[in-house]
Amino acid sequence: MSRTRPAPEPPQPLSPLVDAHTHLDACGARDAESVAAVLDRAAAVGVGRVVTVADDIAAARFAVDAAHWDARVYAAVALHPTRANALDDATRTEIEKLAADPRVVAVGETGLDLYWPGKLDGCADPLEQEDAFRWHIDLAKRLGKTLMIHNRDADAELLRVLHDEGAPETVIFHCFSSDADMARACVDAGYLLSFSGTVSFKNAKALRAAAPLVPPELVLVETDAPFLTPHPFRGAPNEPYCLPYTVRALAEVRGADPAELAATTTANAERVYGLS
Repeated sequence: MSRTRPAPEPPQPLSPLVDAHTHLDACGARDAESVAAVLDRAAAVGVGRVVTVADDIAAARFAVDAAHWDARVYAAVALHPTRANALDDATRTEIEKLAADPRVVAVGETGLDLYWPGKLDGCADPLEQEDAFRWHIDLAKRLGKTLMIHNRDADAELLRVLHDEGAPETVIFHCFSSDADMARACVDAGYLLSFSGTVSFKNAKALRAAAPLVPPELVLVETDAPFLTPHPFRGAPNEPYCLPYTVRALAEVRGADPAELAATTTANAERVYGLS
């Protein structure tokens, strides 16, 4: 992601909203004061709560800390699929302890990423990723928490593993970026699909065709900040305050009223994450 473009202007407020997946640490938050600053900017445009998500063990520790620093923050902890080769016994023990914290509302992001192996030095191979994914599925079921999935170029493989293991009660495909066939398969299984700024990209034709197929009760919205900044700010740093841009883009694709979509996705987030 380029940092050369300035941060987007704040959107017109849209309330209530929950950012179902963000990375506060990657947005530059480091302590209680900087976390509060990010959340204050978000609250000014209607984004009242966020779920900050871990992709490694340091981020998992930070996510839990941030959720205790600020009542508007909730956490999700796991190892990202590309880092699955770091899931040794000590790391499993620590993730289990962190995931049991009452401020942790999901196990994630976990899943499969078949794009990076062979391209990224040190990336976990597909077998390592699958083993870690199965472990995270089991952890989510043991703790009774939502499973948050990262998927890149792994539609069929993810569905296979979920079928083999037996999915937890609640499954979220974060940053859903697949086509209509995958959307239908997820809907049939009762999985939630979370849409990010990619739904605003005019060249994301398959995704934009899939978005209207998802029933309202299975839709979430997210920033995945600081990544995937919505159009027309692509390439600029993303942050939770940018979420209304994505919601309005998704509403346009779905032929929905943005305010109604905001209310629906907020109710969905409250339900699947158990937010207060």
